[in-house]
Amino acid sequence: MNIFLVSLATIAVSNPTTAFTNNAFVQRNQLPGVASIVTHPSFSRSVGVSILKSSQTDNPFSSFVSSLFPAQEEKAVVPEETPEEKARRLELERRAKLAEGEVLRQGRVKEDALPYLFLLALQGLPLLGTERIFSAIYFLGLAVTTVYVGGRQVTLDEPDLVSEKNALYAPVGASFAIGILYLLLKVGIDPTGLYAIGATLFGAFAISDVAVPILRNVLPESFAKGEVEVPEPVAKALKLDPPTLPVDGLSTLAMGFFCAAIYLSPVALAQKFLVSNLLAWALAMVSLGAISLGSFQTGALLLGGLFFYDIFWVFGTDVMMTVATKVEAPIKFLYTAPPTPEPKGYPFSVLGLGDVVIPGIFVRFMSELDKILKPQNFSYFNAAALAYGVGLTICFGVNEITHAGQPALLYLDPACVGSALACGAANGQLEEVWNFAKEEEDSTDNVQP
Repeated sequence: MNIFLVSLATIAVSNPTTAFTNNAFVQRNQLPGVASIVTHPSFSRSVGVSILKSSQTDNPFSSFVSSLFPAQEEKAVVPEETPEEKARRLELERRAKLAEGEVLRQGRVKEDALPYLFLLALQGLPLLGTERIFSAIYFLGLAVTTVYVGGRQVTLDEPDLVSEKNALYAPVGASFAIGILYLLLKVGIDPTGLYAIGATLFGAFAISDVAVPILRNVLPESFAKGEVEVPEPVAKALKLDPPTLPVDGLSTLAMGFFCAAIYLSPVALAQKFLVSNLLAWALAMVSLGAISLGSFQTGALLLGGLFFYDIFWVFGTDVMMTVATKVEAPIKFLYTAPPTPEPKGYPFSVLGLGDVVIPGIFVRFMSELDKILKPQNFSYFNAAALAYGVGLTICFGVNEITHAGQPALLYLDPACVGSALACGAANGQLEEVWNFAKEEEDSTDNVQP
């Protein structure tokens, strides 16, 4: 898209007197009225000079020679493109493509304005209290709305596809990672500092990405179209030609690093947990847009494997709870826990980021089924988003009854996969759903709806 094409027009020049002076031509083409025009006195006077000039070429021999050796058409000479010009042209094309993608992202955020406003309003809930009902409402609203808007968002780059092999080994890789963190804590090595810095920096860049279409909808148009000229050394280092950067990207990048600075500051976590949640939310949104399932069976395999992974590490060991409460980084959603007579080891209720991203990837994939299968009765995406909310509500209910940590994927994964199969049966497309596989996207068009 937006590739600048250069069109070259070749103009063929013919003798304008041939059709009138060559009687053989007139007779061959049977042009009505031409002979009378040729013999008219006024015509002879007006074109006499032309006839004299062309008379030398109107004899049969010269016509025969001309037909054997036709005149060569002149072609426009296109100057060869230098490497610098080519690099500049490609950069301008890339920027134009990104600009179009940003317009699409802005439009989608505008369509989902109410969910985004709801997410903003939720951040005021901690002001109402710390009771468990407030934390449940906060987590439920935050997670379900994030899965919904994250599943509908438009992305600029083509997502990475999860293969069946990736899905099969995902529980193994996740177990290895969480096991390493647990062992480091047990031997007295606290990886929190390094882990937190890495996750926070990723969160800062994530904010710089997801905040652009949001701010474009609330700030003047100059915010979206403005550019800042950068110093020549910076332009050379970043290979910018023209040497400018967009105002919106620079502003949101500054916002991201400002949030990162607050999170890494020595301020108590109880006073900045909303900043932590913002970083985690941005990471969730970027992850939902950057990862896609290759097929329905791959998604079922991924969720099935992580279903058992979550159950084992939560119910079978203390690994999950230890890592979740000891390793402090913006990779989870927090809400201040209600006060108790005895101080708690960890003063927050927690919802892991994986409990949003893993099922959320599957929910987003359901929009592909809607687009290709075009169900008549029930939308696969809407049903999966609703099922996610129901599953999370059941998880919170069990947690309230047992007062024990729950593996959220125990409830979320069956709910999401089950909703897709149920909708497939209701739509008469069960076989199509089970065998559904995403086709390869054109590499020249990476904007994803």
